[in-house]
Parts: sequence; C-alpha cells; structure tokens
Amino acid sequence: MEAELIASLNKMKAGEAGAFERFFALVEKRILTFGLKVCGHVEDAKDIMQETLLSAFKALPNLEFKDAKALNVWLYKVAKNACLMMRRKSAYQPEQELSLDQFMPGKGSEGAPIEIADWSALPDELLLKNELKEIVRRATLSLPQQYRLVLVLRDMEQLSTKEVAEVLDISEQNVKIRLHRARLLLRQELERHLTARQSATHH
Repeated sequence: MEAELIASLNKMKAGEAGAFERFFALVEKRILTFGLKVCGHVEDAKDIMQETLLSAFKALPNLEFKDAKALNVWLYKVAKNACLMMRRKSAYQPEQELSLDQFMPGKGSEGAPIEIADWSALPDELLLKNELKEIVRRATLSLPQQYRLVLVLRDMEQLSTKEVAEVLDISEQNVKIRLHRARLLLRQELERHLTARQSATHH
C-alpha cells in the first residue's frame, strides 16, 4: 500500500486524471480511524478527514517526500493539527480526564521513563471481546490529549518513536515519557474494569 501511495502522489503531481481520487481512497480510512481514536466523535473524525484531504489536495503537488513513511508523517501531522482544532467532546468522554497524580510520584515531573509492559500485552482473548474494546476506546479518550496522541500514534497506528516525535514536534525522549504514562493510565483503567468484572462474577 505504501508503494501505491507514492505512485498515486507522483501521478497526481503529473496531473493524471483520477490520481487524487485514487490517493483519497488509499488514505481515507486511515485518517478517519485516527480521528475517531483521538477525538471520539464521528462528525469530528469526518471533519478531520476532510481538512486533511483538502490540505493534501492543495499542498502535496508542491511537496517532495523521500519515501512513503515521510508522506505518512506529513499526513498524520496535518490530521493531528485538524484534531487539535476540534472542541466538541464525545458523548462517551468523561467530564474529568484521568489524573497521573494518584499513580506517579513527582507531580508534573518530566523524569526519565520507567519501562512498563505494553498495555496490549493483556490476553488476546480479552482484547477480542467487544466489551473490552469499548473499555479501551473510552479509556483512551479519557487520557489527557498529549498522552492520547502518543498512544494512538505509537501503539495503534504503529508509527516509530522517531515518526511520532516528528508528527508531534517533540523529542523522542518525550515521546517515550508520554507513552509510558499513557500506557500506565490505560492499564490502570483496564485492570480496574477487569477487577470489577471478576468481583461481580464471584458474587
């Protein structure tokens, strides 16, 4: 798919008929899914997709990319900026965001990250259940935005640490710190839910 992306971009630059439509078809689902994960609202996600594709239509013919990864980083950066402009909160998003203060000493500290197991290392059979998928979705939306963006880009969209740093305009070290904190919060939420469910089962 990545090779197709660059090929369709080159055809678009050459003014080939239908090239942008093909490019649109290749990236539409990716951007829409990203918008849903970060903003949690279908209408916002659609707006993000439209803004991103409009920017792509205007800017891409004049830009050069060394490879598909660089093009992807640009697309995610535009989508991220569009998402930051969205102010509507999801109906599922809690009134209060989760706080790290109860889990981590040194309030507001940007200390060195401590390694933590990837939250997705929970048993596969649990992650396959729709109930837990919904808990993951809600827990992700409850994260402070700076942590949510890192978690979505790194763990869900599978970008590298370097690529996430480029999308968010922060250092790779800060990506690692934020990812650690996001995973910690998400795991706490998932464990809280699983504990409550096990408790209910035993009563």
